[in-house]
Order: sequence, then C-alpha cells, then structure tokens
Amino acid sequence: MHPIRARDLGLPFAGRPGPYNAITDIAGVTVGFTTLTDPARDMRTGVTAIIPRGTSAAPMPVWAGQYSLNGNGELTGSHWIKDAGYFIGPVCITNTHGVGAVHSGATRWMIDTYAEFFRDNHAWAMPVVGETYDGVLNDINAMFVEPHHAISALQGATSGPVAEGSVGGGNGMICYEFKGGTGTSSRQVVIGEATYTIGALVQANFGIRPWLNILGYPVGRMMPDGALFSQETGSIIVVLGTDAPLSGLSLRQIAKRAAIGIGRTGTPGGNSSGDIFLAFSTANPGPMPQHAPMVQHPATLNTERLDPLYLGAVEAVEEAVINALVAGEDTPTVKPRGHLCRGIDRSALAALFQRSA
Repeated sequence: MHPIRARDLGLPFAGRPGPYNAITDIAGVTVGFTTLTDPARDMRTGVTAIIPRGTSAAPMPVWAGQYSLNGNGELTGSHWIKDAGYFIGPVCITNTHGVGAVHSGATRWMIDTYAEFFRDNHAWAMPVVGETYDGVLNDINAMFVEPHHAISALQGATSGPVAEGSVGGGNGMICYEFKGGTGTSSRQVVIGEATYTIGALVQANFGIRPWLNILGYPVGRMMPDGALFSQETGSIIVVLGTDAPLSGLSLRQIAKRAAIGIGRTGTPGGNSSGDIFLAFSTANPGPMPQHAPMVQHPATLNTERLDPLYLGAVEAVEEAVINALVAGEDTPTVKPRGHLCRGIDRSALAALFQRSA
C-alpha cells in the first residue's frame, strides 16, 4: 500500500522537491529505522538513523552547524559541532531515556564499521544522538531501547523513499496533539548555474492543538476534538542535509531556518519544548583532519547567494512536519491510560484544500 503524504491530499506546498521528496534525495544519504511496538508491554518507541555519507571503509568529516531555538532536550556532540564545524559518523534520534543506549550502539557501529581506522589510530567516536519524549504513548521508564537497536537501524539504512509517521524514534510521538512522528521532505534550488538539494527529516513531538496552522489555515482550531494537553510539553529534532558546499558557519545559518519552518506550522517554541536543529553538507569530502593537508581550500558558496537554500530549508521543514502528521494513525495512550491520540482527519484536511482550490 502506497503511504499517504500531504501532497497526495492536494496540499499546495511551494517549491520543487526531489524525486523522493525526502532527505535521501541528497546523494549518499541513507536512513534506517528500528521500530519497537508491543501494546501488551506499553511499548511504542524506536530508533531513527541517518548516515550522511553512507557506509565506507574509513570515517570522513561532514561539515555541520547546530542551532537550538529552545534547549529543553539533548543532542550529543553539539558542543564540538559548534566549535569545529563538522562531525563524524551517524545521526540517530530516539526517545529521551534511550539516548545513552543509542549512543553506545552507534559508537559500537562506528568502531566496527571503521575498524582499520580505530585499530591504527588513537581515535574516538562521538556520534550525534537527539531525542524527544514519548512517555504518553510508550512506557519510557521501561527503557526498551537498547544498543543493538541502534546498530540494527544503522545496518538497515538505505537510500530511496523514507517511511514516515510511527517509525523509528517517531513511533511514540505526538504533534499538535495529533499522532506525530517521523516526517521528511526536500527541495531542489538553483544558485547561479548549479542545482542543489536540501532535505529535512524531523521527529515531530511538539505543539498544542490551537496552534496548528497548515498553509495558512487554522486547522487546529478547526479540528479541536481529541485534544490531550493543557500546555505544550513536547519537542522536535530537525536534521537538514544538503549537497551544497557550505562552511560550518553557513550551515549554522541553515539550521536556524528550521525555526521558521516549524513556526509556519504554528508553534511559538514552547518553554517545555526542545526545538533542536542540525544541518550538514555532504560537499567537500575529505580525510580526517589529522590526515588532511596543512592548508586546505574547500570551495564554499558565497553567503550573499544563500537565500534560495534558506527558503528551501524552511519549505522542506514545514512539509516534513505536515507529512509526519498526515502519516499518523489513532493510537491509545499509556500515561494517562484510556485516552486516544488521534491521527489527523486526512479526508477533512483534503476537503479543506479542495474547497479553496
């Protein structure tokens, strides 16, 4: 069965997506999931893995920038990204209590994948692991996520279409009090004579119903039934990737635009929400810094020409959030028990935009 996405409902998003309308439209980027679901154990959680350069025999830096709109959450490795402008290895996303297990598993995967490098050098692994809280739909204190789940997600990472909704780390997440989770989208942008791709993957677990805005419509106020919370309690992790050659500073500027993308969907960035964003570029591949030339000359785009990428980032993040919502299905809560987190009414959403066409 072909999964329903927001564009399938006739939502008129701006911009030109890539072939998959996913972060995997960037050449070399792969995504994998481990999804853990067992209603008898109140289990609904998992791990999402992004490998920016796919799997190779040796580690290679990925230029990066990081920005937090609201820091109520965790993204490991972010201090070094801010100082060095790069990271090495995968990016994983899970639930709040699973960060340690996923970090351990991702570290093991790096040591095994880059075995020769770790054997012959004084090397350390610092995978990037982000989280959002899934304790409403999952028994988060049972700590179901284990290191081997991260390894499985990484080993299963592929290019091509990306699953959305209740998959991987997004399995137990709630967005604007509808069922949320994993979403992705991409844009192709032209700068000068070159076409670049920018893609977003989100783990959407933020917002309250009255805030929800979809392409200018106050959808949350139009669909008030089934609201769960009295105040905002969630978070969102946004990972933006591009093949455009950018410096760490420019990538931090790209990461900042995720705030505008989620803002378009209505959130003001709640106090309890961890709104944490990462941007990376697969351009300028090269060896580990200790093996690089003394003087380097990486090609980077002129910062005066980056507006198309900024717009593409905003549009991709906005659509990724809506894709996560559209993929949602009704899911029972476990804390408190007896409620239902509803998936957004796709028929009503499609009808809204058909009337406005």
